[in-house]
Amino acid sequence: MISVNDFKTGVTIVFEDVVYQVVDFQHVKPGKGAAFVRAKLKNVKTGGTVEKTFRGGEKVARAHLDKREMQYLYSDGDGYVFMDNENYEQITIGKNDIGEGSKWLMENMTIGVLLYNDAIMGTEMPNFVELTVVETEPGVKGDTATGASKNAKLESGAVVQVPLFVNEGDRLRIDTRTGEYMERA
Repeated sequence: MISVNDFKTGVTIVFEDVVYQVVDFQHVKPGKGAAFVRAKLKNVKTGGTVEKTFRGGEKVARAHLDKREMQYLYSDGDGYVFMDNENYEQITIGKNDIGEGSKWLMENMTIGVLLYNDAIMGTEMPNFVELTVVETEPGVKGDTATGASKNAKLESGAVVQVPLFVNEGDRLRIDTRTGEYMERA
């Protein structure tokens, strides 16, 4: 159990049978009445956020998430098949559990899988990936100073905005958190 007075950003708790991560919190001591803690909580499973108010000193259960490194093998009809790097067991993770990160998945990529009581709570993609451009309009000499951009389809199937000088076959570094082009690799 953890006191709500000990909340810190990133702490995971179980509240009303749901696993939440503390995104933001504020200790409030009004001039009249008892102190309380206002917290913004992110549902680890769905990604939705809620705001809850707790009485000062109230206790909640702490959730200990287990993060396992797993290697992506292939996609089947139901989801994505991963291999646990520790015991080499294969598991299938549904498309909803991967979420937006699925557009960056490439074979043999290693990601973090968050587990709570052996149930998959979510995944953590690497912050940056290097992917090859498979389809884009050809670059034109002199198209470097305008700041304009064009669409480029990557080998994983994702489409990102890139500068005009990027050509097919170029290897790009992409930020998976924002989906933005960073640089040529």
